[in-house]
Amino acid sequence: MKKHQVTKDTRLLHGGDYNPDQWLDCPGIIDQDFKLMKQAHTNTFSVGMFSWASLEPEEGVYTFEWLDDIFDRIEAMGGNMILATPSGARPAWMSQKYPEVLRVDALRRKQLHGARHNHCFTSPYYREKAQEMNRKLAERYGKRSSLLMWHISNEYGGECHCDLCQTAFRDWLKVQYDNDLDKVNQSWWGPFWSHTFTNWEQIESPSPIGENAVHGLNLDWRRFVTDQTISFYKDEIVPLRELTPEVPITTNFMSDNPSFTPFRALDYSKFAKEVDVISWDAYPAWHNDYEETYELASKVGFMNDSFKSMKQKPWLLMESTPSHVNWHQFNKAKRPSMHYLSAMQMLAHGSDSNLYFQWRKSRGSSEKFHGAVVDHDGSTENRVFKEVARLGKAMEDLSEKVVGSQRIAEVGLLYDWDSDWALEHTQGFGLQTKLYPETLQKHYQSLWEKDIPVDVITKENTFKDYKLLVVPMLYLMSEETVQRLKVYVANGGTLVSSYITGLVNEHDLTYLGGWKKELQEVFGIEPLETDTYYTSDSNELTFNNKQYAIRDYATIIDVKEAEVLAQYEGDFYADSAAVTLNNYKDGEAYYIGARAEDDFNRDFYSHLIEKLDLSPGLKVEHEIGVSVQGRILDDGTSIIFIMNFTEEEQAIEILEDVRDSFTGETLSGDVSLKPYEVLVVDKNN
Repeated sequence: MKKHQVTKDTRLLHGGDYNPDQWLDCPGIIDQDFKLMKQAHTNTFSVGMFSWASLEPEEGVYTFEWLDDIFDRIEAMGGNMILATPSGARPAWMSQKYPEVLRVDALRRKQLHGARHNHCFTSPYYREKAQEMNRKLAERYGKRSSLLMWHISNEYGGECHCDLCQTAFRDWLKVQYDNDLDKVNQSWWGPFWSHTFTNWEQIESPSPIGENAVHGLNLDWRRFVTDQTISFYKDEIVPLRELTPEVPITTNFMSDNPSFTPFRALDYSKFAKEVDVISWDAYPAWHNDYEETYELASKVGFMNDSFKSMKQKPWLLMESTPSHVNWHQFNKAKRPSMHYLSAMQMLAHGSDSNLYFQWRKSRGSSEKFHGAVVDHDGSTENRVFKEVARLGKAMEDLSEKVVGSQRIAEVGLLYDWDSDWALEHTQGFGLQTKLYPETLQKHYQSLWEKDIPVDVITKENTFKDYKLLVVPMLYLMSEETVQRLKVYVANGGTLVSSYITGLVNEHDLTYLGGWKKELQEVFGIEPLETDTYYTSDSNELTFNNKQYAIRDYATIIDVKEAEVLAQYEGDFYADSAAVTLNNYKDGEAYYIGARAEDDFNRDFYSHLIEKLDLSPGLKVEHEIGVSVQGRILDDGTSIIFIMNFTEEEQAIEILEDVRDSFTGETLSGDVSLKPYEVLVVDKNN
């Protein structure tokens, strides 16, 4: 195995979610599937995530024979099985017999049986049954040669407010606050509106019909939901670690959609520590009518680089669609060549797979019109199947070079779940214009457009490895984080931050006495107030003799030691500092006081790229909309993906000698890329 290889297979993984249990009454369909799998150049399938009713149709009665057959067939074709545990959707007999497994919502209503992802994570019975099922799966299939990985449940999310969860929440609080209710009241600012608790039983989870304005409570509940979900997951994997310690374990993470921002419901920076391999499900709304294709591609890059950065090694695309989904507002199919382009972007940003939901379209129920490799016609002649087969062949050709290769970044951009949750609940600023993750994505886009690799990190990561650390809008900042940023700059790092940063501590309590003194030292300024704009308000700042529009927020800054780089043009703070630079010990700290248009971000980061000598993987001259991303192989060579995320032909100039990864042809100089075209090249470093 290569040093950074995340599975035992040296091939790029191509395939996806396969649900043969939906077709047990149609054996001809399953026969056809295995013929088509070869034609589509697929090799890996995830099976079982929603199969509990097919595996245990009544309590204690198990029917594994159909799954035995699928293992046999997969092994006969030289393929891989990613075996899923079925806890994401329990059978009806369980809900009827053991109603404690049903969730209770924030309005304190017990849910009926139905849908999926709706079980109580605290229920002792459900934890016991999940372990029991997983043990039987491990005992039966743990030694099968095709077993590549365990896929635990599916897209963990949601929360339960039942009595069991209320007790678990109080127990969690007792651990966090040393069993001291006074510490809870102090951290939650209890005297406000007489919200002081005098015994633990008075504490309940946030509810629209109860307590929902105590921000410390809201924040701790979100933390508890993450920890309780991880606790359930860790219970699930006990028999798998015991019986199959050599088989890696994953669970599929997500994004928030359609915004395509980090999934807010769970703190993945914590969850990532518990899985062996990062995997996630990506469903960008390509060809939408509210953003340019390259803007969405930049968001995809942001999400990919966030998952890559959680373990600093390759990750897996566990789900995607080869065509369209069925749950966007408008379920538009990918245009010709977009599937190939979007899949290659995943490889470029660190994936060692391109897996789909779903292999074959369901005949009925809610996902019967969700995109799939095999449509209801079962044909190999439709556009989607042909594009999947084309991609599969290309992945076979690239496997030797790509699998296990790394992405190396000199820039870190920090996203924080705690800060996102706290700012989301804060009653202040513009309630609809906080846009914390979207703001980070705009900073990322300016670097992505210049082909500069970026690690999207969390406060769990180290800072010292980066020439540039970008930390916009970090509303919640603990004393520890303040000190880490201070040390980073003092030791020679370059830090960029912005408005709405460092206002509260880890309990969402404001810092008293103005901005933290340590931050004032690092940035050489003190933010005095933040002016919140209506959407109809306008202003500008001037940077390097060029004016840029600003919107939403403008910070009024008291400059102490910092150099003023940009000034406001209007309002009562006209001619005052809008952007500053401070030299602090061996490093530098930039403060951006306003939310400016994209062109400002582009020019600002272009200046830093030149100043810090930040290097792309390959020097290519191109217009906005072309992205050049790469991975470094163990021998030091690179594989580079040059991608056209526009609807027009793009003229580019490759400024270094490279070789076409498929043909071996030497390339340099002027090249033309068709709309959605990808050029994959090898480069000697």
